[in-house]
Amino acid sequence: MKEQITFEIFDKIDIRVGTVISVKKNEKARKPSLVVEVDFGKEIGIKQSSAQITHYYNEDNLKGKQVIGVCNFFEKNIAGVVSQVLILGSIDKDGKVILVHPSQKSENGLPIA
Repeated sequence: MKEQITFEIFDKIDIRVGTVISVKKNEKARKPSLVVEVDFGKEIGIKQSSAQITHYYNEDNLKGKQVIGVCNFFEKNIAGVVSQVLILGSIDKDGKVILVHPSQKSENGLPIA
C-alpha cells in the first residue's frame, strides 16, 4: 500500500467520466501505445492521452466506450503526443492494463468522488 493521504490532497485530483471518440496507434512510442481522444463534456472538453493499453484494447473495442480519467495533470509529451489526461485502469500481474469504467452509461464530465 502507498503512503496515506488526507482527503484534502485527494480532493485536488479531478477525476471524470468521459467517452472515447477516437483511437489510433502511437507509431513513435517505444512500447505499443494508443493515442486516445476522450470527450469529458462541456466544462473539460476533449483531451488526448497516449496509453499503453494495447493488450486488451484497439480502435474497434474502445471507440464509444466510457472511461475514467484524471483531468488535471500537467500535459506531458509522450513519444511525440501531448498527453493531457491519465486514463485509469488496473494493472494485472503481467503488466496488462484493464480499464476502469462506469457500470452504466453516464454523462460525460461527471466527477468521480
